[in-house]
Amino acid sequence: MHIKTNHHNESTDKKNQSDQLLDTVSNPQINEELNEGKPAKRKRKQATEEQLNNPFHGVNLVQVLERLVAHYGWEYLGERVNIRCFNNNPTMKSSLGFLRRTAWAREHVEDVYLEMLEEK
Repeated sequence: MHIKTNHHNESTDKKNQSDQLLDTVSNPQINEELNEGKPAKRKRKQATEEQLNNPFHGVNLVQVLERLVAHYGWEYLGERVNIRCFNNNPTMKSSLGFLRRTAWAREHVEDVYLEMLEEK
């Protein structure tokens, strides 16, 4: 008994599919039609007065921690916010991970950040 395979037809079908895909990608008229109705850029909204007055507007946790470490150093932060990731071999990675998971610690760090901004 001999089983006949159809490898030639499968490879031809794949080649035809890839040729069709290349035609679609390289044909600008089709691309324009596909992109019609889907604007590339969204219009940005103006910041509200409340957002502009918020000291955390546009500032993420990484930036807060970097600024605090640059201004005060790890030792002071460890005294103010008594957490191991500030006191024992402090790194940005471990501190950020802990602060993202622990709301009370993040709130304490945010308080220290607000005090730093008031000093300036």
